[in-house]
Amino acid sequence: MKKLLVIAVALFTLNGMAQEKEKRSERKDRSELRMQMTPNDIADLKSKKLTLKLDLTAAQQKKVHSIFLNEAKANEGLRQKHKSAEGEKRERPSQEEFLKMQNTRLDQQIEVKRDMKTILNAEQYAKFEKMKPKKHKKRGDHNKKRKEKDNKQEDDK
Repeated sequence: MKKLLVIAVALFTLNGMAQEKEKRSERKDRSELRMQMTPNDIADLKSKKLTLKLDLTAAQQKKVHSIFLNEAKANEGLRQKHKSAEGEKRERPSQEEFLKMQNTRLDQQIEVKRDMKTILNAEQYAKFEKMKPKKHKKRGDHNKKRKEKDNKQEDDK
């Protein structure tokens, strides 16, 4: 009986590990496809998704497409620069370089936000503001939510 239990646990463990490996390779394939996309393809996809979510007019969609195209071209330049640096031994950026990259990224986000505010009406802009990019959840977030829930239940008592 114990041997049967050990075999079952081993099979479940191996099965779980095999599925996790498939997810990793699938994620890698998807990122490779994304790297091969042209800036125009990226802008098309983003503008169409936003059109579906915010019900944009044709004129709004063209303006949004141009914003996303400019953003994608800037990112493409950074990506090419990053690829060329891969041939050499890459080192971590210094604090000044890191700060410069972060400021550039934030400036780009601010510019996109300002442009969107001029293109979208008030209702669409409110929806746009609520849309946040998906962030990866960490294990600690789950524990934090559970603790908050426990604290809330204690407060209710």
